[in-house]
Amino acid sequence: MKSLFMAGSAALVLTLAACGGGGGNNTAGVTPPAAPVANVAAPAGQDWTQTIAETERGFLMGNPNAPVKLVEYASITCPHCGDFSNQGGAEGIRNFVRSGRVSWEYRPYMIFPTDPGLFALLRCNGPDSYFQLVDQLYAEQQNWAMRGQRYLEANRAAVEAMDLQTRAATLVRETGVDAFFRQRGMTQQQINQCLADPRNLQRVADDTQHAVQTDNPPGTPTFYINGTQQQNIGYWNQLEPLLRTATGG
Repeated sequence: MKSLFMAGSAALVLTLAACGGGGGNNTAGVTPPAAPVANVAAPAGQDWTQTIAETERGFLMGNPNAPVKLVEYASITCPHCGDFSNQGGAEGIRNFVRSGRVSWEYRPYMIFPTDPGLFALLRCNGPDSYFQLVDQLYAEQQNWAMRGQRYLEANRAAVEAMDLQTRAATLVRETGVDAFFRQRGMTQQQINQCLADPRNLQRVADDTQHAVQTDNPPGTPTFYINGTQQQNIGYWNQLEPLLRTATGG
């Protein structure tokens, strides 16, 4: 799917990076620990995948003090991010998170014009269901993203003329994602309030701009292990051995 991002406002500063999957061999690698990292018990009655908190730039699942810190930059509309999640990546990462040795921070990285409204709604809905809803949006991505693409291709000039709040609300409605969130507990009033508040859209724009200025990920998904960018990672079978190395097996 081609990127259909249109900036349209100085308040929403986005990157020109492409949505692209990994391929070939990883070249950055990771440094193995001197000894295998020990498992860390989760709070009583839970496993670490149930521990989710908002961070400065995204949402973190797992032991906040885990010695191996995995950061993922992703676009909710990017088909390669969807493929990674749907083809075992999300569950594979969760298996490492359950051990308490690895934390997973998901950081929004906007590329497509449908990203701002969706990421704003995910944040407004709160941390408890954040990763679950991301999984479900990826699972249904082909349907809602194609609806969005058809609408944008037919109404490009009108969308370009919209202010940020109107554009976000329009694309949420035209993709049918408003119904997705209503079915999962958000009221239409909550959806409208979230998208009408410029602070919510500005927050996800700031997150992307901060990523460009600091880590400068080349596309989505991009993964970092303990601060080191891992090259050419688009599938779980490319990330899994790196996490095994980082945790000592």
